Amino acid sequence: MGRLVLAEGDKFAPPGVKDFFLPPIFGDVTKPMVLMVLSIVIISAFFLITSRNLKIVPTRWQFAAESVYDFGRNNIAREQIGSKDFKPFVPLILTLFTFVLVNNLYGIIPIIQFPTMARFGFPLAIAVLVVYPVYHYVGFKRHGFVGYLKHATVPPGAPTAIYFLLTPIEFLQKFVLNPVTLAIRVFAAMFAGHLILLVFTLGGEYLLLHAAGPLKPVSLVSWAFAIAMTFLEAFIQVLQAYIFALLSANYIGMALAEDH
Repeated sequence: MGRLVLAEGDKFAPPGVKDFFLPPIFGDVTKPMVLMVLSIVIISAFFLITSRNLKIVPTRWQFAAESVYDFGRNNIAREQIGSKDFKPFVPLILTLFTFVLVNNLYGIIPIIQFPTMARFGFPLAIAVLVVYPVYHYVGFKRHGFVGYLKHATVPPGAPTAIYFLLTPIEFLQKFVLNPVTLAIRVFAAMFAGHLILLVFTLGGEYLLLHAAGPLKPVSLVSWAFAIAMTFLEAFIQVLQAYIFALLSANYIGMALAEDH
């Protein structure tokens, strides 16, 4: 977690934004940076090990890997991009889903207890440097430069006068806001969830160690809420990874679609 000791004397210092800015481990390397690299190692090792000796009747780990792959391939990429065009994008969508998922789940793993996506720079970098160029590139490649601009910003069927208002809005959404909002969704959920867990956990610790006698039992209530919120946070972490991959695939699908 951010700061494990928030009580100074008898005064409780509530957790806040400062707890997401961790001191460097060595040099300029911080814990979130290390966790990012670790997530790549975990995901790579998982798929390499589980696919090393494939069997017709899968083992538990092979079944788990195949389930994750099938979910990314069929439930996200195929549904959002379309059966005609989805295959080249399966590795990308699967990577986005598993990468965001592992970095989200860090938030409920003991000792680690820090969701990497709670630092806005990380999801923003993925959205701007990976998703954004991919879906615009495939759009320009399929429709041509002018054709794609028209495809993305001029929805058919609207009255001519409306296009003076609609086209700038569509351009702003497709070329500016989409990657930002994609990053904000997962960041905001991870930031808020981690902050809530900090409040209940460290608040319970403070009540137990520093509160007056009658208030000490309230610490148990605080910790009970922390446990309940941990399960809810786990669900949200998986959901946000799914939404991130789903929207990424949706943007690619819209860029490739013949109709607006």
